[in-house]
Parts: sequence; structure tokens; C-alpha cells
Amino acid sequence: MAPGMCVLPVVVVTVVVFIDIVGGIWLPLLAAGPALAAATNGPRGVLGVGLLSAALGATLGIEHGVPAGELAAVLSALLAVTAASGLASTLRGRRERVLAAVRSVAEAAQHALLQPVPETVGPFRVAVRYSAAAAEARIGGDLYALVPTPHGVRLIVGDVRGKGLPAVGTAALVLGVFREAAYDEPDLLAVVDRIERSLSRNLGPDDFVTAVVAGCPPSGHLEIVNCGHAPPLLISADGDVRPVESTHPAPPLGLRALSGQAPRLQHLPFTAGEQLLLYTDGVTEARDQDRAFYPLADGVARHASDDPVRMLTALHDELLAHVGGRLHDDAALLLLRKQTADGKIPEPARAEAAL
Repeated sequence: MAPGMCVLPVVVVTVVVFIDIVGGIWLPLLAAGPALAAATNGPRGVLGVGLLSAALGATLGIEHGVPAGELAAVLSALLAVTAASGLASTLRGRRERVLAAVRSVAEAAQHALLQPVPETVGPFRVAVRYSAAAAEARIGGDLYALVPTPHGVRLIVGDVRGKGLPAVGTAALVLGVFREAAYDEPDLLAVVDRIERSLSRNLGPDDFVTAVVAGCPPSGHLEIVNCGHAPPLLISADGDVRPVESTHPAPPLGLRALSGQAPRLQHLPFTAGEQLLLYTDGVTEARDQDRAFYPLADGVARHASDDPVRMLTALHDELLAHVGGRLHDDAALLLLRKQTADGKIPEPARAEAAL
């Protein structure tokens, strides 16, 4: 609690006393002090403000010649308000401790589920931004992961149908299978198959997960499998932005048995200085007050940078400004920038970092 808020009840009592001295009897308003203290102070603070108010009220009442019966009624009411406010403050403190414990658990769950991504992985620089739509939440139905493996760097960004705890449980399932399969399976399609089989056993008939699974094998090219997700954006070294449209569209994960379509691997060149942006629909479907969608590709072109962290920070800030400060859906952004073949930062980025 801010120090200014803690002394506010005392200020209120002081103002009431001043008004009482200058303009007449305002003793009943002294009850505002302990009542306000219930929202800003602990039980001891409430009791202190209440006793101060009672003492000042008794002093002013005697000085003004208030009848004993009337003064006793005012002081009794003041003490009753103090007692009720002390109880309210105690209950508020308990709720705050529970909320702090829940937040601590949520942060632990976030670190276990959405593990921190290092800024540098082999010949790549990486940045991630994630925002959960639910108030006070740290995690939601969007998911991401990046895993260095013997088969190269592999990453996933996905969106679970629905929200709340069921979506979080599904996201945990997908990420657990992905992290294991990404390390074990030499073929990226086999990784997707492992996730599909696990979801088919564990999801309901109406549940699914859209996702982009990508890999950067040692050969240097880019492998992408798009399962019903928004197309990634490929940003060239000179800042041009183009969506990587799927050449063989596949259904979301968990729905393959219904459609009969199997995903295919898409190969793309990926050279030094190029960047790949994966995101969820919480970004592209974010609307402003005029119901206009956020233009992600235009935003990427405006904020293109050799520094992935700076670029995603600018994008995220612009996204929040677009929606008026708060997102109404989970949103995830993962940006992968390829450095030189030997893992060093390209010259433009090194010069910019030196500044």
C-alpha cells in the first residue's frame, strides 16, 4: 500500500476537525476516518484512526457543550464503525494474502509451462512477448516454446480453442509432447504426428489447437508445418514483410481424424539477417474503438529492427495502444532472427548495439 494512502484517513479526520472548529458541529463525519482506513490500512491502523477520532470527538463535543446523551450516541456509533472497519480490514488482508499466493502459483505455473526463451540460441536471436487476457492471469490458452535439439532449433506457437483452466491444461499437454518429440524425432512431421496422437486421446470432440511448428535444421533452411494457424511473417534483411502462406493447408491439431488431411512440410530459404515472426490471433484480431483489426504486417514494417527484443517491445506497445490498453484475448509473439552462419551478430546489428 502506498504511504500516501495509509495517512489519508488521518488527513480526513484532520479536515473534519478543522471544519468542526470553524463551522460548527460535524462530529458524525469523524466516522469517515476509520471507514476509509479499512480500505487502506491494517486492523491496527483502523483501530488507531478510530481511537484518534473518538478522542477528538469527545474533546470537541465537550468543548461545544454537546449534551451527554447525544455525545455518547455519536461516540458509540464511531466505535461501532471502527469495530466494523477493523473486521473489514482483517478480511481484506486475508483476501490479499490469498491473492498473493495465487499469483505466486500462477507465476510458477507460467515458468513451468511457458519456459523462458533465451535471447540467443545457436545462430539465432530470439524474443517473446506474451499477454493473457484474463485479469490477474499469467497464463492462458496461447502457447509457445523453442527447443534446441540435435536436429536444429525447433519452435511452436499455437492457440487452444477456448479459455480458462481447460485451455491451460491443453496448452500444457501440447507443450509437454512438443518438447519431448522435438528432441527425439529427426523429422519435423513426426513431431507434429506425436502431438496429434496425444491430442486425439485427450481432447473432446469439439476441442482443437491451431499451431505453427517450425524447424531450423543445421542445413540452414527453414521448415514449417502449419496446422490451421495464421501464417507466419517472414521479414527480409531489408525490412520487406511477407506472409508465409501454407502451400498444403492442414486442419488444426486434434481434428485430423475428421478431415482426413495430413500436414506437409514446407521448405523455405532462411538467410542471415532474415526474421520469422510467429503469433496468435489475439494479435491480428485485436480491435480498436472503431472495431478495426490491428494491422500486424504494417506494424512489423514500421518497427523492423535488427534487435528482436526492441522490435517486439515496440509491436506490443503499439498493440496495447490500438486496443486502448487491455487485450481481450490471449496474445503471443515469437520472433526468430538468423545471425551469420558462425553465430555472430551481423554488422548492422553490431554497429547499432555499439550505439
